[in-house]
Amino acid sequence: MSNQLPADRSDRLPERAQAALRRLPATFTYTEGRLAGLDHRGLYGLRDVGVIEPLGRGLYRRIDAEFADPTLTEVAARAPRATLCLTSALVEHDLSDAIPAAPHLALPRGSRFPATTGPVTWHSFAAGTFEVGRIKHRVDSQLDLGLYIAERTIVDTFRMRHLTGSDEAYEALRRWLSRRGSQPSALLAMAGHFPRTLPSIRHALEVLL
Repeated sequence: MSNQLPADRSDRLPERAQAALRRLPATFTYTEGRLAGLDHRGLYGLRDVGVIEPLGRGLYRRIDAEFADPTLTEVAARAPRATLCLTSALVEHDLSDAIPAAPHLALPRGSRFPATTGPVTWHSFAAGTFEVGRIKHRVDSQLDLGLYIAERTIVDTFRMRHLTGSDEAYEALRRWLSRRGSQPSALLAMAGHFPRTLPSIRHALEVLL
């Protein structure tokens, strides 16, 4: 991310506002803006000249920041435990060509789904297995979401076939098996965390191998 604002816009800003903005991350909250030295008038002045843009209620992003998906950025700022899952995770792992109408994201069961400006398909996953196969996924230079690894995602698509469809689950498994280094034993070990799904995974492997 560059700390230099576009000249045609920064020239219209008081030096105090420019200095405060340089102290802020790419995505920041209204409270963070106030703590950096921007009062209410200064913050909205930056918005009005197009130096920052609102991502949602009380959340802003600098226009000089690198491109990032606005919905995922907003989710990462509001709920960093949210984790890309199902079709969205399959796409990240190149196991599906689908284009979801909204990103699929999971939070532990009992968590509150944050309100977002962009559409999100939320899922509640059991707290006891929520972290199984979860890795970090960089949204921008400073924000992360979670992402389930390929093996966990395949298991999830099988155990939630009523939502994703059997065709998507089998196609993802076919692609994964075609890759060098894919180990069915690793997939079975992952499925072991979800005993009800283990028979389905075993059967699918028998059919495809």
